[in-house]
Amino acid sequence: MTQQSAPQPRTKTWTLNLEILEESRDATSVAAALDMGDTTLSTTATAQRNPGDPPAPGIGDEYAAGRALLELGRQLLRVATVDAAANEKSAPHEPATR
Repeated sequence: MTQQSAPQPRTKTWTLNLEILEESRDATSVAAALDMGDTTLSTTATAQRNPGDPPAPGIGDEYAAGRALLELGRQLLRVATVDAAANEKSAPHEPATR
């Protein structure tokens, strides 16, 4: 009987880039990109200050960046779902045992 060794762990680095543009005291936009090595996901998002609130550009940065990150997360889950379906179709199927 041949003993199989455990697969070696591997490390990957994905790079996230957020470019934050404070267009004015009232508006912020973010361009976000997730470089996964063989694929890059990207999106943009904005935030607009409520006219009744005092100016605080940092809060706009947070809202716009948060919205961009949420969208990148949705995109990443869609990619994973498509990849999982393709992987399932390509895998050899074994008969179910009872």
